Amino acid sequence: MTDALTLAKSLIAAPSVTPATGAVFDVLAAALAAQGFDVDRFVTGEAPDGPVENLLATRGRDTGPHFAFAGHLDVVPPGAGWASAPFEPVVRGALLHGRGAVDMKGSIAAFVAAAAHKPDHAGRLTLIITGDEEGPATYGTVALIERMQARGLIPDLCLVGEPTSANRLGDTIKIGRRGSVNIWIEVAGTQGHVAYPHLADNPIPPLVRILSEIEAIHLDNGNDWFQPSNIEVTTVDVGNPATNVIPASATARLSIRFNDLQRGDALVARIRDLATSITPRATVTAKVSGEAFLTPLGALSALVAGAVRDVTGIDPELSTTGGTSDARFLSKLCPTVEFGLCNATMHKLDEAVALDDLTALTEIYARILSAALPAQTR
Repeated sequence: MTDALTLAKSLIAAPSVTPATGAVFDVLAAALAAQGFDVDRFVTGEAPDGPVENLLATRGRDTGPHFAFAGHLDVVPPGAGWASAPFEPVVRGALLHGRGAVDMKGSIAAFVAAAAHKPDHAGRLTLIITGDEEGPATYGTVALIERMQARGLIPDLCLVGEPTSANRLGDTIKIGRRGSVNIWIEVAGTQGHVAYPHLADNPIPPLVRILSEIEAIHLDNGNDWFQPSNIEVTTVDVGNPATNVIPASATARLSIRFNDLQRGDALVARIRDLATSITPRATVTAKVSGEAFLTPLGALSALVAGAVRDVTGIDPELSTTGGTSDARFLSKLCPTVEFGLCNATMHKLDEAVALDDLTALTEIYARILSAALPAQTR
């Protein structure tokens, strides 16, 4: 039987900064194959966003319910200043330290351990694991979904093991996420000497006017499940080292996190119309990372909340706060919610998971599996 702590250590010990391939997938594939999963690994994409490795593992029959668990083995760069090597798992006191301990190798290990204790289930169990969630997500879960659709593997319900808990394991379940779009605004000018402004065309004043108008935009007041949408200016660049030169161009970047009252393409169009109304020299480009989604309250949220309540005694909050996750893609297939470990140390130095939380999460996942995929009748 798979032990969550042992597997989590083995996964942490395999460095897997985005985009991840290779050894970390070897570890997971071996653990799943030992449980009777059919493991499909494939590498796709080219630099700079790839290559990326993905893993699709499935066990069981097509007759009956189909339950999926999704996650990622890639991690963010560890940075300097750790108390111990970030890819050498170390237990200090009641904590397991290492990059990916909570985001999200620990959750994957807990689910695999739970699956090991539920081998004789009805229906089909599928794991959807990518090596490209922390990065651009170009060749990750999107490619996995295409693979699943080609094979006819469409789950009825999906649980994503992101670290959703805030202060205590079990306090938060994510039933939706805001959308995200990045927008680049460039205003072209004509470079020249500051002493001869009539021979140049300064792009900075019109860009400032554009940003001032954007700052005045009020998108919405939010709704019952989502906080208000917000626009943030994340950088303004001119790239002008000289004090006596009018620059040739000026750029700014916006990040908009939006609720389900908005659509990414409509927000881009609004910003483009505003910018070009101020100056025809403005060009606007954008990338919509994902649309907002909400999984209505129903069987899946009740199932996960019930398992959390049974193990921890906590009545979890159903939330849509936080950043984006690959649930934005998976929610197009079936009802999708997210639940996992405490997120206090994710992406930080000395990332760590409490050993007790790893044990409790394994039990929660086991209860979810038992409810989603009952024991096989003979």
